[in-house]
Amino acid sequence: METIHILNGPNLNLLGMRETNIYGHKTINDLEDMCRRRASENGFQVVFKQTNSESKLVDLIQEAIGKSSAIIINAAAYTHTSIAILDALKSFAGYVVEVHISDISKREEFRKFSFVSLRADLVIQGLGLDGYIEAIDKVVEKKVNK
Repeated sequence: METIHILNGPNLNLLGMRETNIYGHKTINDLEDMCRRRASENGFQVVFKQTNSESKLVDLIQEAIGKSSAIIINAAAYTHTSIAILDALKSFAGYVVEVHISDISKREEFRKFSFVSLRADLVIQGLGLDGYIEAIDKVVEKKVNK
């Protein structure tokens, strides 16, 4: 069974509590369940991780090398600041989907630039948690069309 790594950055563990007007009321556990269900329906397994640490996020990306068909990543605030995460993603040969729950292009100026986008094969933003489901569907579609 093929694997998708779904990696989440800082403060996403606070989903359902933090800025619910932007991020909604579902929790990270709800998100993980949604992702596992959709991936399983399509013959994929999921490694689902969240960390508040930039270095741990780099480690998680490196752990996916050679083990995963795709990385779906919401680097959260590190999206806009981390060259280290970009460099780790550049070492991953599989498909990379960048996901943002909100539409970062319509938020504060400092959120509009993404280092992750420099490596991502696809960027999905502004769809809420459904953006992760869209990302899984795109990974499945990419694999089917290969």
